[in-house]
Amino acid sequence: MEQVRNLSYITYVGSALSVVFTTISIIIYICVLRRGRSEKAIGIHTQLTGALLCLHLSFLLSSLWFQMLEDQEDGWVCKGLGLILHWSLLATLAWLALEGFHLYLLLIRVFNIYVRRYVLKLSLLGWGFPTLAAMACGISGVYGKFDLEFQDGKDSNSTAPMCWMSSGFKHRQVVGYITVSFLCLVVLYNTCMLALVVFKIHGIRSGRGQGGWKKTKVENGSQVLKDCVTVLGISFVLGLPWGLSSTTYVSLTGIYAFTILNSMQGLFIFLWCVALSCKSQSENSSSFKDPSSQKMMSTSFNN
Repeated sequence: MEQVRNLSYITYVGSALSVVFTTISIIIYICVLRRGRSEKAIGIHTQLTGALLCLHLSFLLSSLWFQMLEDQEDGWVCKGLGLILHWSLLATLAWLALEGFHLYLLLIRVFNIYVRRYVLKLSLLGWGFPTLAAMACGISGVYGKFDLEFQDGKDSNSTAPMCWMSSGFKHRQVVGYITVSFLCLVVLYNTCMLALVVFKIHGIRSGRGQGGWKKTKVENGSQVLKDCVTVLGISFVLGLPWGLSSTTYVSLTGIYAFTILNSMQGLFIFLWCVALSCKSQSENSSSFKDPSSQKMMSTSFNN
């Protein structure tokens, strides 16, 4: 049970940090919007960050509810926390998919498309679908006390209660499979979007190379590093670390990697937010930038 205890501590600490950093990120986005910058991507980033905040906060409350109050009853509070946790998870996945969709419009359509009230329509989809799904599950009695089972090396089991989908609900596994399927579709779609970003960066590099520009090894190494940071940042924004859930069935290392990266996703979103904010300010003071992954970063942030 030592490994279970360690993973629990990592999850709680990571989720608590994510709550703090997502809150700070939302404040930064609000300050940017108040300065008169009404870019569509900022609104999308803000709502994704808000969904992540709800997810980590509701997870902490759902996990700690029985420990704080020593309440073993499957009451209405636990059912409500389970509903909020499921709703926030679906909302996070929905906004991750919408981030990928917005990135698709930027890279493929390249500003040649106009959608009236674009952010409003995305908001209705990003918040409306999870709300309808959670309400339907709530009416069906899905939520309640869930006994999370752990198994140690001696083939003995122990349970940890939390507020989620009730263990006593007859069709709980069906709802769980549907939720996991939605997660897999989002990760698959956003993985394709990340591959498209890599392809675009490679195309930009190849085009500049054919133009006769020569760079030193130091400059080339710097560009490669910036490209890697760009791709890594976009992968976290698109929620691709969720795909590591498949490694949890393979090795203990995969379990730790999945737990650390996903419980601290709020921290990575905050770092991405700060990096793009600084990049946007620096580009406002200089107009002599080559079209590269730096421009792609600012484009995904400013449009």
